[in-house]
Amino acid sequence: MSMRFSLLLLILASALLTGTGCGLKSDAPQSEFPATGSKAADKDAALTLGFPSFATKNTTRIGSADAAAAAAAVSLAVYPSTTPDTRPQAITLVDGNDWRQIVAAAVLMSPTIRAPMLLTNKDVLPSATQAAIRELQPTGTADTGKTQFIRVGDQTANPSGYKSTVINGSDSIELAAAIDRFQSSANKRASANVVVVSADQADFSVPAAAWAAKSGDSVLFVHKTSIPAATANAIRTRRRPNIYILGPESIIAPSVATELRKLGRVVRISGTEPIRNSIAFARYSDSNFGWGVTNPGHGIVFGKVGFPEQAAVAAPLSASGSYGPLLLLGGPTLATPINNYLLDIQPGFSEDPARGVYNHGWLIGDDDEISLADQARIDKLLEITEVKRRLIP
Repeated sequence: MSMRFSLLLLILASALLTGTGCGLKSDAPQSEFPATGSKAADKDAALTLGFPSFATKNTTRIGSADAAAAAAAVSLAVYPSTTPDTRPQAITLVDGNDWRQIVAAAVLMSPTIRAPMLLTNKDVLPSATQAAIRELQPTGTADTGKTQFIRVGDQTANPSGYKSTVINGSDSIELAAAIDRFQSSANKRASANVVVVSADQADFSVPAAAWAAKSGDSVLFVHKTSIPAATANAIRTRRRPNIYILGPESIIAPSVATELRKLGRVVRISGTEPIRNSIAFARYSDSNFGWGVTNPGHGIVFGKVGFPEQAAVAAPLSASGSYGPLLLLGGPTLATPINNYLLDIQPGFSEDPARGVYNHGWLIGDDDEISLADQARIDKLLEITEVKRRLIP
């Protein structure tokens, strides 16, 4: 087994076995993890290597049982860190106990900082995070004064031996506005678009993290019937930006949209429940805003309803590699809206599949969160298929 693969297993296993916060499952067996070096004499060789759970032909699973392990694995998937040019410039450290901070901090993965995210348990670094830091070794970014770690909140852990900067705020909503200022300063301009999401309904809000990581459009929070001062002030600095509300009127009331129209152009993107909401956001396109994924040839990240921290830390996967939106899964079987959406964007070929376009899916969560049956179904729906030509007499 290679040293690097062993390290990745250590990151995943240590988080599961030590129970150091961030929703860790201390009873998960280490034997579930894939390993290299299986031989013909091993009757369980395929399972030991991790198939089909770890990967199928069109899916790759980050089989973590908590967000801290997922963040560590995502960071190493995006930044293998075997050479200086495959290391990140900086790493964002976020308290894994608050999904709002994770969603807001995802924007720091966008240009120019391109910082992946690792989680702390308040001022403690979980074992998975420590192992990832040892491997990632951030180089420092010129856009933020050679900073190697961006700490979201002064209560997050401060790794010794590195140059760090702190983004301060009295609560998650103010921290989101402070992250927006930090991002704007690093880019020397504020984004022309902002995404406004619910501070109270996580599953409706987490798809914004993937878009923020890809686009650099900041995420700001509102309540159902009110706009916090920090959010309003962050929007005012932009001189009437495009304001995209993510979520239905049952989550963010029409009165909030009316007030936001005093600050900029407002568009609402929504679905009646979290799964449909994530699909609506994946489909949406408006000039330079939105994924617009209505055809094949994309990456898709799949998270699970009820696990917002894990879904949000996967944002760097949406901003690298095959790029693509976050879709939410829920229930014991693949929901009909997801099934139908994947059928809509399924690749096809008429002559040679090697000349086609392809979809790929990242699954975030272990087999208890996203079942092997759902993984197999997703794999089939992502597969390029032959399109039969109809002969015209």
